[in-house]
Amino acid sequence: MAEMIRRLVVGALGTNCYVLKSGEELAVVDPGGDAETILDEVRKLGGTVKYVIDTHGHIDHIAANREVIAATGAELLVHELDAKLLAHPDRNLSSMMGLRITSPAPSRLLKEGDKVVVGGDEMTVLHTPGHTPGGICLLASDYAFTGDTLFVDSIGRVDFPGGSEEQMMASLGRLQAVLQKETELYPGHGEPGTFGRALLVNPFLGSLVVG
Repeated sequence: MAEMIRRLVVGALGTNCYVLKSGEELAVVDPGGDAETILDEVRKLGGTVKYVIDTHGHIDHIAANREVIAATGAELLVHELDAKLLAHPDRNLSSMMGLRITSPAPSRLLKEGDKVVVGGDEMTVLHTPGHTPGGICLLASDYAFTGDTLFVDSIGRVDFPGGSEEQMMASLGRLQAVLQKETELYPGHGEPGTFGRALLVNPFLGSLVVG
């Protein structure tokens, strides 16, 4: 169980960046902008930033990768199918915003079933394409980082390049099979909340509820 998870709303699109601390190790999930705000939080928490983890490769989740990695020496983790987005402004959508944002190359390419260990916490990589080909969720014992796959009250868009409504629905079905109602969701946008809450308010989960 995480010692603490801090949520920072960063960047022009209001992306949730999370700083996870377990023991003396930290991970920064989706540093989508406002690098100094993220680094200030890291300094307050203390410890060593082991990883920067991108749940997918869009601009609003990777924009501060370079600054955070340069300041902390953290390893960068991303799914193997989204790695190519990091270096290409057209693919990571920064060019749509009139920017040319790129990220350092990843240190480790993630795939389905991989384990990511931070302090005493172990998270399992669930490959959840739909928003992007290499979108992931990170599942721990009592919480999950769900990126732009699953928000408490909605889901990520499927109309960007590489998006797929069919894959998104399959990914939501897989999440439904492994998440518990008491699992705390830490999504890429919007307020965190339990999966049980999402089952009540998220219209995209209604057709998936069994029993």
